[in-house]
Amino acid sequence: MAGMFKSLIGGALLAGVVLFGLVVERMATRNALADGLDRAETTLRQTLNGLEGHLRRFEALPALLARNQSVRDVLAAPDDPARLAAMNAWLAETNALIEASDLYLIDLAGTTIAASNHARSDSFVGQNFSYRSYFTEARDGRSGHFFALGTTSGVRGYYFASPVQDEGGQIVGVLALKIGVDEIEAAWRARDYRILVSDPDGIVFMSTDPGWLYHGLLPLAPDQLARITASRRYADATLSALQVQRTTTGGVQLMRLADADGSAHEYIATERAMPQARWTVRVLLDTAPIRAQARLVVLAFALLLTVALLLGWTVLQRRARLAERLAIQAAAQSDLERQVAERTADLTRANDDLHRMQADLVQAGKLAALGQMSAALSHEINQPLAAARNYAESTGLLIDRNDLPRAKENVGQILTLIDRMAAIARHLRNVARKPNEPLKAVDLRAVVADSVVIARTRLDAADATVSLALPDDLPPVQGGPVRLQQVIVNVLSNAADAVEGTADRRIAISAQTTAEDEITLLIRDHGPGVAPAIADRIFDPFFTTKQVGSGLGLGLSISYNIMKDFGGDLRLANHPDGGAEFRLVLRPARSQAPSKALAAE
Repeated sequence: MAGMFKSLIGGALLAGVVLFGLVVERMATRNALADGLDRAETTLRQTLNGLEGHLRRFEALPALLARNQSVRDVLAAPDDPARLAAMNAWLAETNALIEASDLYLIDLAGTTIAASNHARSDSFVGQNFSYRSYFTEARDGRSGHFFALGTTSGVRGYYFASPVQDEGGQIVGVLALKIGVDEIEAAWRARDYRILVSDPDGIVFMSTDPGWLYHGLLPLAPDQLARITASRRYADATLSALQVQRTTTGGVQLMRLADADGSAHEYIATERAMPQARWTVRVLLDTAPIRAQARLVVLAFALLLTVALLLGWTVLQRRARLAERLAIQAAAQSDLERQVAERTADLTRANDDLHRMQADLVQAGKLAALGQMSAALSHEINQPLAAARNYAESTGLLIDRNDLPRAKENVGQILTLIDRMAAIARHLRNVARKPNEPLKAVDLRAVVADSVVIARTRLDAADATVSLALPDDLPPVQGGPVRLQQVIVNVLSNAADAVEGTADRRIAISAQTTAEDEITLLIRDHGPGVAPAIADRIFDPFFTTKQVGSGLGLGLSISYNIMKDFGGDLRLANHPDGGAEFRLVLRPARSQAPSKALAAE
């Protein structure tokens, strides 16, 4: 009877261990798949950003190049050999400069009359592309976009097209630009992920696995195939559907696909659409290593559980002998907990000290900026103060001579100088106080003028010249005058640092209204520009290229956060003609009267 009871207990225990192992295996698999999904989505975001950035680089070029007068002249006289030869050379030179695949000019009949590849055997010259949608869209006055496999070159590419208009606004032709995708695809193959891009019909045209190219992820109906064939999107490539199985585990989408060698693999599938290009980008992560990792976790758990059971059995057998040892262990555990508590308290205090040090550094950065502005304002005040003293001494002599008109004139000059010093002091007072004001309409021209006054000492020290080109009809912007002034002074100080000691010490300030209904203030210097190695870190807190003691590296970080508070942005890029250019992107504030005086804040 006792033996049967032990057997029942042993069987129940074994069944519980197996059941618990299955639960652990399921949890480990779900956790591993969730972690893999996070990594795949991160790669998807990076891939999508790279593709969109590559397309945006070329998107506006056809419309810009279509405005060239020589392009219009060739379309006006398409039978002139000299003009065609010059246009072929210009297209080839421009294409080499912008690093595109091909650049070509098409007449309204769809025939290419000039191309950057005119000298090659697979030249587009003479080829008719009237069947391409990018041509028909541009011919109808819109911007053309299209992805296809080149019928002439056999090279995959994305096409941009823009209408060419004559002086009267009449469309006389189409300028098309093709960019290749092979280099992008080649870069993907160095990764651990499978990446593929499909068109609206689900046909894969970019893939890290060549066996997936020109295959559909969805069943292809006969009418779809007929429409695709008519557009010649994939030239003479044979289209077929892939065998795809989709499942879901723990909320993670899984896809089973066959590789080029015919072996099927299961992948974590993430996807996101690119609405402008009408593409769908997918990143696939092979689940085999992930499931192997989950099995290792289960195996480790099984080993640990086995060890635990053995230890438990040993404890039951030697309970009496281990009582004293357990007591010692309990005392050691108590001592360990005490040490952990003490260490935790020490770490808490150290963490508090660190936060205080960080706050002190931020405050020091603010005080340093305030000190620089105070030095500038002090320099501005000393000059009128000395002049006022001279006028006062002169006034005393004039009164002694009974020359009251000139004495009265001197008193008027003294009052003017006092008003100037009061205005300068008001700038310092407004910058020094904590700017917690709500956002309001701000006169950008007035804030720029005040900022130049505050930064004058630093600009003079660098022997820099500032030119202003602000439109008279510049609308008011949303923000706070004090904080916006702080941003502009910080940027001007950085520009002064950049041009100091260089041959060209010009700093240009201009403003423009963008197509997105935003106001952009541009501050450009003619210095050496920003090195690519530090461009991504320039707005990080405490990052500075100055010598130790010359700055805390907080100015641009604080300025960046201020612009974000305004609902705008602060950007930095190297100007094509040399030097660095800061862009302060601001939102318009048409519903309020602009605030011109800092004292009103």
